[in-house]
Amino acid sequence: MAEKMKIIPLGGLNEVGKNMTVYEHGGEIIVVDCGMGFPDGDMYGIDLVIPDATYLVKNRARIRGLFITHGHEDHIGAIPYILRQVNMPVYCTRLTAGLIKLKLEEHGLLKQTKLITVEAGEMIRVGKFYVEFIHVNHSIADSVAFAIHTSMGVIVHTGDFKIDSTPIDGEVIDLGRFGELGREGVLALLADSTNVERPGYTMSERIVGKTFDRLFTGCKQRIIVTTFASNVHRIQQVIDAAAACGRKVAVSGRSMENIMRVSTELGYMKLPKNTVVDLNKIKSMPLDKQVLVTTGSQGEAMSALYRMAFSQHRQIDVGPGDRVIISASAIPGNEKTIGRVINELFRKDVEVIYDKSDPLHVSGHACQEELKIIHALTRPKFFVPLHGEQKMLRRHMKLAMEMGMDRKNIVLPDIGSVIELTTKTIKIADNPAPSGSVLVDGSGVGDVGAVVLRDRKILAEDGMVVVILNLQHGQILGDPEIITRGFIYVKESEELMRELREVAGSAALAAIGKKSRDMNELRGAVKSAVSGYLFKHTKRSPMVIPVVNRIS
Repeated sequence: MAEKMKIIPLGGLNEVGKNMTVYEHGGEIIVVDCGMGFPDGDMYGIDLVIPDATYLVKNRARIRGLFITHGHEDHIGAIPYILRQVNMPVYCTRLTAGLIKLKLEEHGLLKQTKLITVEAGEMIRVGKFYVEFIHVNHSIADSVAFAIHTSMGVIVHTGDFKIDSTPIDGEVIDLGRFGELGREGVLALLADSTNVERPGYTMSERIVGKTFDRLFTGCKQRIIVTTFASNVHRIQQVIDAAAACGRKVAVSGRSMENIMRVSTELGYMKLPKNTVVDLNKIKSMPLDKQVLVTTGSQGEAMSALYRMAFSQHRQIDVGPGDRVIISASAIPGNEKTIGRVINELFRKDVEVIYDKSDPLHVSGHACQEELKIIHALTRPKFFVPLHGEQKMLRRHMKLAMEMGMDRKNIVLPDIGSVIELTTKTIKIADNPAPSGSVLVDGSGVGDVGAVVLRDRKILAEDGMVVVILNLQHGQILGDPEIITRGFIYVKESEELMRELREVAGSAALAAIGKKSRDMNELRGAVKSAVSGYLFKHTKRSPMVIPVVNRIS
């Protein structure tokens, strides 16, 4: 019988974020990445979304390790939640390990987690897998791809990458190693599809540095720069541009402070002498000597830039003397929140520079020509597009076919699909693995499901009507009391409220007249009558909650 490998994506397909892929061979399992996703607009009150780990919990005895490609939230954000369910060793590069440590400390899991740091170029053996770390360029330092060596052959898992010939740290993607693997033979390639719709090449990170130099030189205003906290190289370029102009730099925002601390301690960020100062100290300096680096590039509520825009920041007031540079692109879905912050800054006469025509941001993901280079170098027998929405996955499949791959050697999986691989065939099995999304709300993980979300949606859209009935010896005392929240303004709707009391009272009397002692039946009758009346007369469907008080 032919050897077989299973590849099971538990996240990151037909969505952006929540990346997690399972590799199963010879009765053993390794997991690549463990990311979170952002909630959709109709996930009211949800903080983040993580992959369903049911398959991992069920097979925990066979798991040999968790391998992380890089330190972005969509690849590490779910680690504390998954490790609570399945304790496994975590393998990653140094900066990624530093960021994961922050999460583990916050969740009280650091002591019980085995965190192993690996350098790019090294190979780690775990069970029957040999996992090789290959350096790649991305919008965070210390990013790697994996070459997973097995008795069946080599699987290349790119993670997020681009080809940057002039990276800030001087470490160019290891194309030579991809080429060597291709010559030796790659069984399957699983590659990043995020930017596959864009022709050409992704611009180098250094382009943004030149923009900063231009915007800083001769500027008489205070400069406030917001970018992704994890983009260590971007922050480095801001600091270098500030130092060249004789400006001091201060940092605002918890995640930005944490990243800078970790990356500086580990040597990924080099701070020019006497350039970075405390936020309280920089305030007393002339405006043209100040640079603030802040969180809030996605317009997140309560981020540093958001608080500045809406006059909620305790230390910084912004106004006509400020130039705000937004050095980030909008994550799909965040356009409105970013727009609100930009409009509020303009209202305060702040100069905001965010125009896409100015190279203030470059992507960390490969465009079509870079993807073609990886395909050409690795020459895989089989191909699986990863990381992207359906349109991206389909375009990546087409690109692979343009490179000469046979359609039957390419699969387009969904979350939970079980990809079965032999040395000669690839297919998706009939029975998918348990998969999906687990919602995190505050400290609750998975306790908010479809029913609760539906209720929240109703409350958000149509509000709530509470009907209170007082019952004594099987008789209703007085008129029902009606309380509404988020439905109507009661003082202007007295006629509707009077009619609601009559409808609720009549329904309750009818239910009691049937000699039923079942309170649920009474509540159901009142709810049905009030809901029906409201929809008929207002075309709205608020949540109706009948409350029956028994008075002895």
